[in-house]
Amino acid sequence: MKEFILALDQGTTSSRAIIFDKDGRPVATAQKEFRQFFPKPGWVEHDPDEIWSTQAGVALEAITKARLSGKNIKAIGITNQRETTVVWNRKTGNPVYKAIVWQDRRTADFCDKLKKEGYDKKILKKTGLIIDAYFSATKVKWILDNVKGAQKLAEDGKLAFGTIDSWLVWKLTGGRLHITDVSNASRTMLYNIHTLEWDSELLKIFNIPSAILPEVRSSSEVYGTTSGLFETEIPVAGIAGDQQAALFGQMCIEPGMVKNTYGTGCFMMMNTGSKPVESKNRLLTTIAWKIDTETIYALEGSIFIGGAVVQWLRDGLGIIKRSADVEKLAANVEDSGGVYFVPAFAGLGAPYWNQHARGTIVGLTRGTAAAHIARAALDSIAYQTLEVLLAMQKDSGLKIPELRVDGGATVNDRLMQFQSDILQAKVVRPEITQTTALGAAYLAGLAVKYWGSINEIKKQWAIDKAFTPSVKAKDTKVLIDGWHRAVKAAQAWAGEGR
Repeated sequence: MKEFILALDQGTTSSRAIIFDKDGRPVATAQKEFRQFFPKPGWVEHDPDEIWSTQAGVALEAITKARLSGKNIKAIGITNQRETTVVWNRKTGNPVYKAIVWQDRRTADFCDKLKKEGYDKKILKKTGLIIDAYFSATKVKWILDNVKGAQKLAEDGKLAFGTIDSWLVWKLTGGRLHITDVSNASRTMLYNIHTLEWDSELLKIFNIPSAILPEVRSSSEVYGTTSGLFETEIPVAGIAGDQQAALFGQMCIEPGMVKNTYGTGCFMMMNTGSKPVESKNRLLTTIAWKIDTETIYALEGSIFIGGAVVQWLRDGLGIIKRSADVEKLAANVEDSGGVYFVPAFAGLGAPYWNQHARGTIVGLTRGTAAAHIARAALDSIAYQTLEVLLAMQKDSGLKIPELRVDGGATVNDRLMQFQSDILQAKVVRPEITQTTALGAAYLAGLAVKYWGSINEIKKQWAIDKAFTPSVKAKDTKVLIDGWHRAVKAAQAWAGEGR
């Protein structure tokens, strides 16, 4: 009987399931979008039950599409949107509030208060993270503070907190397992990345009872088996946050290797090996994965709005009907015509970490057309990536000659070429661009010996296309200077009236 690995890729706007074969190639894919809730400006929520129903639905759909059954699935790997926070009742399994999404800014003022009280250095040292509403800790606190009776229930051990991976494992195993892995735990702002434990001092700062926390496990091991969803019990054997999974899927397994994922946000990660590197340039130090007893660390630059800017052109502005139309629209003009678009819809991430900044378009004239705005939106993804790459080079002391790329926007050749020009570096797109799901599959497959070793997997990585700079560095300087002026404008706006 042929065996495969099922990867569940739970993202910010959709749930996907991909079945991979022994060669690391996708044999079937299913995907379903789910609703986004914006109850107030800067607030973003998901329905945890809808996340589960879409994820369970696409898992079964992918198996059916491949003409397989649960008996053909050797193991399940999970990768997920990180930081998004769910709190549910252990007895009923019902969420006490909607999931608060990583993009949500409702706790920004509380984060400012923590900084004023001088907690930033302590939190950075323990967690590798900069105080920001992006991470889970302040979201959990908000739920416990604002849902009637939640704090008391949490203290009595009646509630469970988890990032999306924990929620999916809970549902997959019929409530038998309340766990997370080190990569997701390291994004909560409650986990000490040096001791590899939940930190009692941080829990005290946020007034979060330890009884609510999941058990932290490695990224590749058999955690347990499914219950009820499939006709047979399937081992759940791999978990990693989406960016860490993509780093592994890109086979960035040596220190100094870098990937950038172009999803809803953009996330650049550098493998720094078995020791955490403290950033001096406002990047995050995070755990990449733990396999057996070895913990691997990474430096990360988080860009909050990447591909989401295209969704906004589609849903907010209405200048395109489908996301795929953006490349065609942008191709109607040679360049952005002096227009710059800073898509700070959810504040600015690395290296600015300005949580009050908001989206700004500058350089508009009577001659500006929809095509210029589309082009400026795509260009913004490349400019933001440049800023993170420069910070990473400074922190690591390494010149980064090659960037491995993945995610939805990488199918856009024009954007990838512009990215190479702006970076003055080689941009490499692999044959398999679903590297996030692939990374989760690899982690699960290693745990059940579907693949014998990382070296066996490494041989599967192959290049689809490489982009090299087509313009000289001096010709990009004026463009980059314009971008920096636009970012200053966005930050100046954020400062008004505060």
